Amino acid sequence: MVRPRPEKPAAGQESVWDYPRPPRVEPVAGRVTIRLGGKLIAETTDAVRVLETSHPPVYYLPIADFTPGALVDAEGSSFCEFKGRARYLDVRGGDAVRPGAAWNYPRPSPGFGALVDRVAVYAGPMDGCTVDGEVVTPQPGGFYGGWVTASVVGPFKGVPGSMGW
Repeated sequence: MVRPRPEKPAAGQESVWDYPRPPRVEPVAGRVTIRLGGKLIAETTDAVRVLETSHPPVYYLPIADFTPGALVDAEGSSFCEFKGRARYLDVRGGDAVRPGAAWNYPRPSPGFGALVDRVAVYAGPMDGCTVDGEVVTPQPGGFYGGWVTASVVGPFKGVPGSMGW
C-alpha cells in the first residue's frame, strides 16, 4: 500500500487529513441546495457536515427541507461502524429519478444524533449541488458521498489506489 501525501492547504482551506476518526458532525454556515430534473428539490441553511479522515465532507440536509415527493424509500441498507444502519432513498425531481442516490440514519449510533431526520445525497447523479453558491464536485470513486469544494484539499479516499487507506 502506498501511503498518501496530504496536500498542503492554502489560506482558507482545510485538509481532509486533519479530519478526525471517528468522524465529527458540525453545523454548516451557509446555504446548501440540490437540483434534479431541472427543479430545486432541496434548499436549507440548516445543514450539518460529517468530517472523517481522508474524506471530503458529507452534507446532511433536513428531510423537511426537501420538496414533497423528492425522497422515496428504496431497496437496500448498509452499516457504518460509526453512524450505524443507513437506509437508502430514491431521489426525484422533475421527470428524473435517481435510484438509491440518498441515505439517512433513522436511528444513528450514540454521538451522531444530529443526523436524525437528515439526508445525505450523492452529488454525481444530481443536476447540481451547491454549498454557499459553489457547485460541488462528487467525491471520487462513486462509493462515498462526500462533496468536494474549493475549501478542502486531499488526496481524497476513492481515488485509484486508495482502497487500503
